[in-house]
Amino acid sequence: MPNGATRRDVLKTGLGAAMGTIALPLISRRAAAHFPDELMIDIKPGCGRNPINPKSRGVIPVTVARTEFEKDGSRVVFDPAERAVRYRFGAPDVVEQGGGARPVHGGHIVDGDDHEILVLHFPTQDAGFDGDESLGKLLWERDENGEHGYAGTDHVIVR
Repeated sequence: MPNGATRRDVLKTGLGAAMGTIALPLISRRAAAHFPDELMIDIKPGCGRNPINPKSRGVIPVTVARTEFEKDGSRVVFDPAERAVRYRFGAPDVVEQGGGARPVHGGHIVDGDDHEILVLHFPTQDAGFDGDESLGKLLWERDENGEHGYAGTDHVIVR
């Protein structure tokens, strides 16, 4: 043990470092708990398997549909055609840590069966997929700080 440090000192230092590593994501600016998984999204609309090649230099289309859900006893209607375009998309762990791809443009609206749908395109290489994922995650940020909002997931096959 260095410089007369006791076993207890070494253990306390190790425990402090471990707790700091665990706590850092919990106190980061964008905590996953602020983004309930409630939005209806479709990654690669029209494709059931949703294959993603992380080495692609292309874009990944993601649609966001009008979604209704309960929050704190109240009915919430999320209409993407009426919301600011503040989205991040990618591998769930990357997105939850504040990363992920931003849309390459403001999106475009298409007519759905009973409501409008927002279509966004995200650069594949910015999405953070590495092959271990079975889901893609989209976050909508309520404000410029990116601290609160809603999220949606869809299955993917990363190859």
